Formats: sequence, structure tokens, C-alpha cells
Amino acid sequence: MTAALPAIEAAMSTGRWGVELAAAIELAQSAGRLVAARYEDSGPVAYKGARDIVTEVDHAAEALIRAGIAERFPADAFYGEESGRDATVAARVWVCDPVDGTINYANGLPFFCVSLALVADGRPVVGAVHDPLRRETFAAAADGPATLDDRPVRASAKGRLSDVVMALAVGGRAPARRIARVRHEIRVSRTMGSAALSLAYVANGRFDAFSQTNGLSAWDVAAAGFIAERAGAVVTDLDGGPWFDLGAPTGGIGILAAPAPHHARLLALLREAKRAAPVRRSAGLPPAVRPPQETR
Repeated sequence: MTAALPAIEAAMSTGRWGVELAAAIELAQSAGRLVAARYEDSGPVAYKGARDIVTEVDHAAEALIRAGIAERFPADAFYGEESGRDATVAARVWVCDPVDGTINYANGLPFFCVSLALVADGRPVVGAVHDPLRRETFAAAADGPATLDDRPVRASAKGRLSDVVMALAVGGRAPARRIARVRHEIRVSRTMGSAALSLAYVANGRFDAFSQTNGLSAWDVAAAGFIAERAGAVVTDLDGGPWFDLGAPTGGIGILAAPAPHHARLLALLREAKRAAPVRRSAGLPPAVRPPQETR
């Protein structure tokens, strides 16, 4: 607990959004301690869909965060992956994914996170992504830098696209063909199983770029996309437009985050691959195997 205090105290002293940033960090870390305490003992698994699961820890962590928001900011609305959006009508909405990477978590794979963002007038203004096992917190506010445990971080400055290490998850038609087009011009791609944590890694260059072409929801990207953007990455949807839409349907978001010198080329590769995908079907070839998605 004491290790987290400097970051919270520093957040409170910064700018217009300092109180909200400190609350986001504190609540994400508190939920993270709950999540970590039940790691490899997460209890029964329930199915939300054919491939999407939830544990009792997801519900408990979200309830903890939701109660903390209600206590600190009673006029704000709340939108969580597990409980949905409450009935509060407000210009400020807290968007929460209590365990992003639940399949990893339930299977004992050590790559998952707690994600919490404040959206004001439709745009993220505060974000915190906490890794409970590494005890790391990526965070940012609209009037400050992106940080990792209170240290400013910046997105990758690699000069060559061929050196890029990219978190990449491609869905839709002919995913293998589409992935191959991107891989041909970068060093390597990875799929980690937590979109929020992979996207947050763009903020300090652990991943040089991130893209998932579909299957994401507001709670997956609100905090991490904002943090990556504050770290200097260019973040867009797959048409090159605004990347965040609070009203987007569940699973209806695709996103690309990359350093400015490489964003346009990566976007072009993803779009070229998408246009080329129907060729496989028209040529009478069998459908490609569905690839893994970052967030489950």
C-alpha cells in the first residue's frame, strides 16, 4: 500500500483533473489488490458468450470501484463491463473494466489488468491501467503527461518500421492474410490476451504499436487509448478517425495506436489487407481460422 502512495499524492497535486486522477489510481490499485489476492483461485467461471467468460472476482472488483466512485463523485455516472451503465444522466462517466484479460486470469496466465477512465463530454480525460501482479500503474490526465508509477513516459521513437514490435489482433475475413501483410513490414507481432494492458504498453514503448481490428468495447480502450495518446502515440479507429465512442456497441470498436512516423503506413497496411480479404473467398479458398482476440 505504501508503495502506491507517492503516485496518488503526486496525481492529486497536478492540474484540473488531479483529484480525479488520484481517485482513478487509488481505486484501480485497490481493485488490483483484490484481484491479485485471488490469482489462481478465482472461483467459478460463468459464460457471457461462446468465448467470453466472467469470474466472481470480476464482479467483486467492479463493485469495489463502483462504490468508491459513488462515494467520491456521487453526481457522476458509472459504466462497467459487468454491471453495465447506471441510470445517472451526467456529462461525466466513469468507464471500468475490472479485469481485462479474464481468460488469462482464470487460467493463471500473468497478463491482465484493471482499467478505469473518466469520460467528460464524450472524451476520456483521466485514465489508469493497473497491472496487479507487476504492481505497475500507467496513468494520465488531460492536462498532464502519461506516467508509469509517477514517472513520465513516452511512446516509441524507433525510426524504422522494420524494427516495430506490435500487439496485433485481426478479425474478420482472411485474418491470416491480413496479419501477414503487416508482419511483412514490422519486426514481429504478439497477441497477449489483454487489450487494455497491451495498449497501455504503447505509452512507454514496450509495444511500439497496437491494433485490434474489431471486438473491442469502450471499457477496453477508454483508459489505455487515452494514456497512449498522452504519451505521444497517434490513436485512431481503423478509418483514421476518432478512436473513442462511448456509445459504440459492445465489441464494435477497432483501434490503431502507433508512433506518428509509422501510424499512416500501419493504417494503410491494415486497410489494404481488409480490402484484399474477400479475394480468398472469391477464389474458392477455404475460410481462414479465426485468430485470438486481445480481450476476452
